[in-house]
Amino acid sequence: MMMVWSSAPFSLQNALHFSLSAEQTMGMPAVEQETVVRRGWTAAQVRDLIDESRAWPRYELIDGELLVTPSPGVPHQMAVGAFFELLKSFVDREGLGHLVMSPADLELIRDSITQPDLFVFLDSAPADPEKGLTWRDINTLVLAIEIISPSSIRNDRVIKRDFYMDKAGISEYWVVDLDARIVERWTRSSATPMIDRARLRWQPSGATAPLVIDLETLFEEIRKASGMPRRI
Repeated sequence: MMMVWSSAPFSLQNALHFSLSAEQTMGMPAVEQETVVRRGWTAAQVRDLIDESRAWPRYELIDGELLVTPSPGVPHQMAVGAFFELLKSFVDREGLGHLVMSPADLELIRDSITQPDLFVFLDSAPADPEKGLTWRDINTLVLAIEIISPSSIRNDRVIKRDFYMDKAGISEYWVVDLDARIVERWTRSSATPMIDRARLRWQPSGATAPLVIDLETLFEEIRKASGMPRRI
């Protein structure tokens, strides 16, 4: 039996509950576009920059390069919330691990820090049981998702794709393009992505049935709710 997200009217109310709180954060440094700072940074130095009391700007570290991401727009956050809502019950029911949205500071490999918009991780044991699970304890991801924006296209499609697939060994990486209304799905078994336009069918290892998402309806509801112009 498949779990199907139907084409019935979709409510983003729950999605906004999860996602728009990050937009309310005040008093943060102004960052207008995603920036790559080319310098030999370490994970310890980047963690010194990260303030857990705020979500943005987002700092990531890949191959010694510091990536600084500004606060996202409303369509981006609505998409994050929508995908979270669609994936949550499926991940929980199928026992695939835990679905989380950033901010986070994962160190999937030594001296790296990444913060996917959404990710699914397997059960992990805390290094220090008295402190409980920390981001550093999480090193195996089932899925990572990035919602791209004009300022993050190269980082999401090239730098992060290479890192997640070739170095971190993530099972699957999705790049969600709201303008093109597609999801690029990268796996370690393929040199090119699968491009999903009408619907997305995901059945990771261990799942008894696939999750099927009606992408056409999902993208249209995000467009309407966020006031994006209609495609010609």
